[in-house]
Amino acid sequence: MSEQRPARVRVTGPPRYARGPRNRMGDVHEQTPLGDVFLRSLLREQLALAIRVLLLIALTLGLLPLVFHLWPALADVDVAGLPVAWLLLGVLVYPFLLLVGWRYVRSVERNERDFADLVEGPDGSPP
Repeated sequence: MSEQRPARVRVTGPPRYARGPRNRMGDVHEQTPLGDVFLRSLLREQLALAIRVLLLIALTLGLLPLVFHLWPALADVDVAGLPVAWLLLGVLVYPFLLLVGWRYVRSVERNERDFADLVEGPDGSPP
């Protein structure tokens, strides 16, 4: 009789919705290979989030000079007695950056909370 080998499985990240015993905090603290996979997954998620936020800021604020270069008549437009360029770059940029920063911090905290739930369990203590 021929023996059937089990299929090989490549682990690229922690199981997100696995059920069963979840005492993985020791793996993270003891720096086991499984804990290393968990930490790399968290770092990869945080890096992807940071890159997305930087791209959003670069595209929105970085394209403003291009817009004024392509449409020079826009520089002559006044809103409430202020040139539109001053209004965009001097007033509206700050609430935009504040909103983006607030959303970034909330997303980072959510990623860390999901990581803690994955490692410790949803109630904060290992089962």
